[in-house]
Amino acid sequence: MTDSSIPIANPPAPKRTGGLKPAEAEAKHPLAPYKTLSDEELRSRIQAVRDSLGEELLILGHHYQQDEVIEHTDLRGDSYQLSEMASKSEKCRTIVFCGVHFMAETADILANRPDRVAARDGRHVDVLLPDMAAGCSMADMAGIAQVEAAWEDMSEVIDTEQVIPVTYINSAASLKAFCGRHGGIVCTSSNAKAVLEWAFERGQRVFFFPDQHLGRNTALTMDITEDQMPVWDPYALEMGGNTDQQIQDSRVILWKGHCSVHQMFRAEHVDGFRKNHPGIQILVHPECPREVNDIADISGSTGKIINTVKSAPAGTKWAIGTELHLVNRLKAEHPEQEIHFLSPVVCMCATMYRIDLPHLCWTLENLRDGELVNQIRVNEETTKWSLIALERMLAVK
Repeated sequence: MTDSSIPIANPPAPKRTGGLKPAEAEAKHPLAPYKTLSDEELRSRIQAVRDSLGEELLILGHHYQQDEVIEHTDLRGDSYQLSEMASKSEKCRTIVFCGVHFMAETADILANRPDRVAARDGRHVDVLLPDMAAGCSMADMAGIAQVEAAWEDMSEVIDTEQVIPVTYINSAASLKAFCGRHGGIVCTSSNAKAVLEWAFERGQRVFFFPDQHLGRNTALTMDITEDQMPVWDPYALEMGGNTDQQIQDSRVILWKGHCSVHQMFRAEHVDGFRKNHPGIQILVHPECPREVNDIADISGSTGKIINTVKSAPAGTKWAIGTELHLVNRLKAEHPEQEIHFLSPVVCMCATMYRIDLPHLCWTLENLRDGELVNQIRVNEETTKWSLIALERMLAVK
């Protein structure tokens, strides 16, 4: 959890068990009874709450969620798309975000923009995350204290007034606020190139975090070379593991972070599918390492991956390099095509997987009974600067 948001009311079971054995402590947690229910009963109880709350409730489901969770969602999409769609509802009073922590933060920021609150006659939308342990390994690789320390260190050898910070949407609200304060911007995987072009119109360099692969793969399409993109290691003692000269010669300074799912794909996986499945096309997310992205037939955001498969003719063969649940869902929805998961190793978003039917049912029934469990509320200062960075992104064409 970042220091930019505050969990309100009934957090998950505390680590200290007051002398109870772990099994005893787990049995006393209010979620415990829900874990004994069948999926059928959980589905029925979830639907009952949805029926009773009607349009005042919006359940959002990220593409990487399990199918049994997705079936109960009102909107399905990527993190930014979901937050933006939900923010436009004037009847919604509570958002339950089946995703991860940074997504719920973004939903709170966008749904409670001053203009949206005014349209709801001053009513704040509450945002709930069914499991507070649903985080993001990539987002956690760049903490605000680390980024601020890096900014101070690099200011010793370059003019940071000419450095534009860019954070991927998959980051904590505190990092979005950092970009807002320092003339920077947020990007998504679908608009990263347009955002980098925006940044270079305003500065000499870009500081890109937390995902090095998206930053590198995007910059390479803009005639920026690998040697102009040093990687900043927050655990290195001096200049992020670089020489002063490397920082001075840089165009894009990349943070040493990655998505644990997309990092798993390898060039040999691509080679194997092309050898064993003649005519197959390789479709990957730009969070994949360069060695995979460079040799793929198509690289694009989650939305682009979905739309590419949807628009492809029957009989098309794909090996797709992105999260397992999404690939399996595409395979089920498009039996007219031959769809494979690119890696022989199971690659799924383990933290996203923490959201399940018991957590969702527990959250919803508490909401029905007037209790807000696992509420995400981003503090006012962080919200203000995050919105500035997000609005800059929205203005990029």
